[in-house]
Amino acid sequence: MSRYLLSLAVVIELFALVTSVRLFSIVAGCLFLGYFAVFLPRISPYARSLLLVTLVLVAGLAASGHLDQAGLLDAAESAGFYGAFLGSLGMMQCLVRRFEVLRRIHDVLLGGAPMLLYPKYAVTTLSIASVLNFGVMNLLCGTLTDTLDERNIHGESRLNWIRSVLISALRGFALVPLVAPTSVAVAIITREVPAISWSQLLPYGLAVAALLIGVGWVLEQARFRKVSEERVKLEGWPQGSRTLIVVVSLMLGGMAALVYTAGFNVSRAAMIAVPSVTILYMLWREHNPLAVFREATGNVASMSNEMAIFASSACLGVALMILVPDDLISGVAAREPGVYLVAVAGMLLLPLLSAIGIIPITSLSIVGGLLPQLEAAGMDILPVAVALTIGFSLAMMLSPMGPAVTLLARFGRVSQLKVAFSWNGLFVAAALPLLLLFLALLV
Repeated sequence: MSRYLLSLAVVIELFALVTSVRLFSIVAGCLFLGYFAVFLPRISPYARSLLLVTLVLVAGLAASGHLDQAGLLDAAESAGFYGAFLGSLGMMQCLVRRFEVLRRIHDVLLGGAPMLLYPKYAVTTLSIASVLNFGVMNLLCGTLTDTLDERNIHGESRLNWIRSVLISALRGFALVPLVAPTSVAVAIITREVPAISWSQLLPYGLAVAALLIGVGWVLEQARFRKVSEERVKLEGWPQGSRTLIVVVSLMLGGMAALVYTAGFNVSRAAMIAVPSVTILYMLWREHNPLAVFREATGNVASMSNEMAIFASSACLGVALMILVPDDLISGVAAREPGVYLVAVAGMLLLPLLSAIGIIPITSLSIVGGLLPQLEAAGMDILPVAVALTIGFSLAMMLSPMGPAVTLLARFGRVSQLKVAFSWNGLFVAAALPLLLLFLALLV
């Protein structure tokens, strides 16, 4: 029975979004945190540690009087939103087993000119991840492992496949904060500063995404040539490709309708449209509501680790912001080069913290809380917001404890440190000077 509580929390939060009743969001947050606290052994050691730190810190701040009732409610509301953010978007994983084109996606992507394989993988991963979210890494990592096992590819050749294919997928996935409306980074920034919209961030995000794809293209194209020689060619598109396009189009259309008719921002629209269309499609295919209910709740329960991290990080971010003095950054904001200094600091801080084990959502939840202060001090907030999305993207590549790197390492059977630092370290180092120049031009 307890496995259904996470799904209930997600539904309550979605009801809060539809009705704009804050109480439901607070209840969802308390349900998330309460569930993870009661069933602590069920989540991973990192998620467990983060949750315990969050609960102890929040309790300590409340007991000392630093965190009042309003602050506690804000923390619970934030936990409810971000826990449900992942739980709702993760519903797209239910579609993977129903479409052959998704199961054979590597044979599809490895077709065509070898020289174009890196940008094709990065752009395709980015496109799928904009809807699938974390599900895209489960999809690409799992299907590649199955493909290599079926074809008996081992040793150096296997490592070459993993290094080429999955690292390009990881980097494509890491571009999501730059361009996708469903990104948690966009959700955090637009939630803290409602005056900033996804459409304002998009042009700059596209430019940075193109720059990062270009850097990776130069570094990886020779390795991709070897991989393309070992693929199995497809005769036409796999069955169900058109249906998948229709389903995704319905999701995007539903999101657009919610944005333009109900006034939702894109992140909230995605939280409603993605699970709604997915469940309706499952009901249409299966004609068995009970089986669909069990699969949907099981899918949400399977993401408990990631949801615990998201909810805990959001709650921790709100609690820590209480300790930040109101005038901490007013002096920096008043200085002429202040915008560039804050933007660069924000961009570099997130990957540096991720490298020592603090995952991006935790650090952005804390740093993002400073944005209203910067805005109130009169600083041009848009360059700082752009810099934070860039930093979040880099942090996803360099975070050995992050969900994406962890999944790649587990499926690829390689070290998390090797993925984060050995494979991605050179890439980030090569891109950093270009990114600093980009911020200078933006400011």
